[in-house]
Amino acid sequence: MGTSGHLLSYRPGRVEFVKETSARLLRLLALLQTRREWSGDELAARLDVSTRTVRRDVDKLRALDYPVRAVKGIDGGYHLEPGARLPPLQLDDEEAVAMAIALRTASISGVSGIGETALRALVKLEQVLPARLRHRVHAMQVSNVQIPGRARVDIDPAVLSAIAAACRDHQRLRFDYRSGDRESRRETEPHELVTWGPRWYLVAWDIDRDDWRTFRVDRMQPKIPVGPRFSPREIPGGDAAAHVAKGVAQLWPYRATVRLHVPADSEPARAAATYGTVEPIDADTCRLEIGADNPRGLTFLLGALDTDFDIEHGPELSEHLRALAARFTRATASE
Repeated sequence: MGTSGHLLSYRPGRVEFVKETSARLLRLLALLQTRREWSGDELAARLDVSTRTVRRDVDKLRALDYPVRAVKGIDGGYHLEPGARLPPLQLDDEEAVAMAIALRTASISGVSGIGETALRALVKLEQVLPARLRHRVHAMQVSNVQIPGRARVDIDPAVLSAIAAACRDHQRLRFDYRSGDRESRRETEPHELVTWGPRWYLVAWDIDRDDWRTFRVDRMQPKIPVGPRFSPREIPGGDAAAHVAKGVAQLWPYRATVRLHVPADSEPARAAATYGTVEPIDADTCRLEIGADNPRGLTFLLGALDTDFDIEHGPELSEHLRALAARFTRATASE
């Protein structure tokens, strides 16, 4: 077909080679979008090729208008820079701005399981957005609807994405931190961002205190630019979410302990774990530790549980539960 003669010289092996090279280029591009910088050796190990092949593949990406920069020296490597225009992601300017704003909104929406995923996608997208588009995105005001029973938490999405980028790139993060009436300057090795109900928390190694700490993001004011890179440490227990749950559960001014009449690995118990910490008691029951800013918040959380339960501790709940029961009784009696 055609006059080029390409199909006349068709060789199955050659087609497979081209397909393999194309697939490797896509994997290389995906890796460059997940971290600020990669060394040639790291990329070669991930792709199972030589560093010479990595250099050739980088040149091919540049030929496709992906702005991959190579930094020479011991600490050198490759990183994907923002370009004069978007790389060929099949998004025009308006679509890119709309996607970034949607991701910012989702990251602070409080919807379980969505915020952290949206934030990771937002960090990838903002890394390649041209400056003119980033300015448009940051100029948009993103609001969060307050959930009944939960205290309102206002977080600047730009601050959230800056912290997420420092976690991703393993770069030290300095920030002013407000706790009660006290303010302090912190220098940390940021590990991971975790959502707990309506709040975001940063799990980080506090350099001055030589220990792990959990920080509320709405109380942080990061200092940009970030500091030098660091080698990540192993978080205690290996689970950032569990680390936050253990620490934060003790900080709520109002707390309760309830026995759930379902196994700890059941769906109702897993759903309840979004409100607090769950531990098994026996094969048929488990214990839930929950907290809130006020007794009404605790009552709201109990009403969201999708199983029977007994209150083991929480004397401040009695009055609110009785008042709530009385309201329901009056409401149904009028029908």
